[in-house]
Amino acid sequence: MFDAARPEPEAPRTFRLGVVPGATPGKWIDAWKKRMPHVSIDLVPIEVSTQRAALDEVDAALVRLPLRDDDAFHVIALYDEVPVVVAAADSHLMAVEELTPADLVGETLIELSDDVFGPLDLPGTTPARFSALTTGEAVVTAASGVGIVIVPMSLARLHHRKDADHRLLTDGPVSTVAFAWNREHTTPDVETFIGIVRGRTANSSR
Repeated sequence: MFDAARPEPEAPRTFRLGVVPGATPGKWIDAWKKRMPHVSIDLVPIEVSTQRAALDEVDAALVRLPLRDDDAFHVIALYDEVPVVVAAADSHLMAVEELTPADLVGETLIELSDDVFGPLDLPGTTPARFSALTTGEAVVTAASGVGIVIVPMSLARLHHRKDADHRLLTDGPVSTVAFAWNREHTTPDVETFIGIVRGRTANSSR
């Protein structure tokens, strides 16, 4: 017998979440799986250089600010990542716990093709004489003793090597990780994820 009081079960579907390198959505994914067991979540790796275009292909994404043409999107800043200096494990720079820009005078700075900080104000450093490298390539190069790399801490950990190490760079730029989605595609699933990243419980009002 049909029970009019029982709601129709929701059709299975997938929420596609883009994720830039270094972003850490683990706790939000765990919360999503508990709150939305009928909606699978698909993590889609995206690059910072193409994150604007990637947002047209996913439901939402964890991106790094600034986001080009962000008027087309809603953006919620989530957290800031501090910069670190990556160098060979036996570099003299690794003898201290933290570094300042003054400590880097005379160092060769490896430029990145997937840079997330933009131009760095580091007087006294010398740009490397070779073309910009990806972060992974740059860490390998720095590990050999040829220059230093400055990246958010999460990317230093992502590309960790035994022959390289990193130290916090004080007074350096930060990289902001944000949740973004197309203004014209604010679906109930997007609203649910917004609630999760903002710490709302399943019973909280929006």
